[in-house]
Amino acid sequence: MSDANELTLLGSGPTPAPTNPIDGASQLESIQIDPAVTEVRFSTDELLAFCPVTNQPDYYDCELTLTPTGGRSVETKTLKQYLASWRDEGIFAENLAAAIATDIARATGAAVQCDLSQHVRGGIRITATATAG
Repeated sequence: MSDANELTLLGSGPTPAPTNPIDGASQLESIQIDPAVTEVRFSTDELLAFCPVTNQPDYYDCELTLTPTGGRSVETKTLKQYLASWRDEGIFAENLAAAIATDIARATGAAVQCDLSQHVRGGIRITATATAG
């Protein structure tokens, strides 16, 4: 259903990951999906950011739930690169969840829920949920 000619990164060979979330968000691409699809879920354990206070790395499990409103979803190669673009950013888990939900909603027009679970550090697990769109 999607017009592959719309995509600029998928199938273009190796593409360097964006070096910051602003560039990553600008490279997010959406794809046309069948209107019968009412929910799309993506999950990864490859999300990394840094504590803005201690500069310690924070590793996350991330689950994204999209409810397509305009028959569009996010293209996975650009999503993976966008998530990798957070690797050098200092940000709290709660703000990271909100930023991810907002950026993906903006790119797709879908309603987005981002659930983050920060791996245990200091004996505490943090989970944050944000919605946008």
